Amino acid sequence: TFKIQIFVCFPALGCGVPAYPPAVSRVVGGENARPYSWPWQASLQYQSSSSWYHTCGGTLIATNWVLTAAHCISSTRKYRVLLGKYNLAAEEQGSVAASPEKIIVHEKWNPYSVASGYDIALIKLTEHVALSDKIKLACLPAAQSILSSNTACYVTGWGRLQTNGALPDDLQQGLLLVVDYATCSQPSWWGSTVKTNMVCAGGDGITSSCNVSPENTTLRVWFDTTRPD
Repeated sequence: TFKIQIFVCFPALGCGVPAYPPAVSRVVGGENARPYSWPWQASLQYQSSSSWYHTCGGTLIATNWVLTAAHCISSTRKYRVLLGKYNLAAEEQGSVAASPEKIIVHEKWNPYSVASGYDIALIKLTEHVALSDKIKLACLPAAQSILSSNTACYVTGWGRLQTNGALPDDLQQGLLLVVDYATCSQPSWWGSTVKTNMVCAGGDGITSSCNVSPENTTLRVWFDTTRPD
């Protein structure tokens, strides 16, 4: 089994202009990102005892709204959102810890049927965050936008570098090329699991935004792009 993570996938260097341009190399398998080069990146963290732990990434889409995945949310946990971060283990000037006012999980999300889609949630922050060189907004694509095959996109986050491995402290990035729906929906790929409101990318068997079993030699990743109402 594996866990699907949601990311806003932009054409490389398209929407959202960082103060520190990312190093968009063609390195496969992922690499450390340039510090603060993805300034809309958020770290969603939950509290356990007196400590906070990273659980999922998110995207700052307004000064008081963060987009994340529905599967990251549990009604039994207390959350916070970190912005302006690169190294989660370090104290970094300009970073912000924000508290959620409310969390809205898509009403059609079913944790027992991930393939049905709607793996999307919105976090409204208690206060608006001040934008800076390290904290900026991402731009959402227009409704009904379709990325063409082989569009270069970058997956970013603090996800595990290998199955059951430790979480990295430094923000990671990985290049993925978009795969069109006709290809991704073939039986040898995802078949009927992938829907038209999803973006399919990858296929090199190396770069991934989720963890799969090592038996899988060719990895294809899909992202749910359903827009919440």
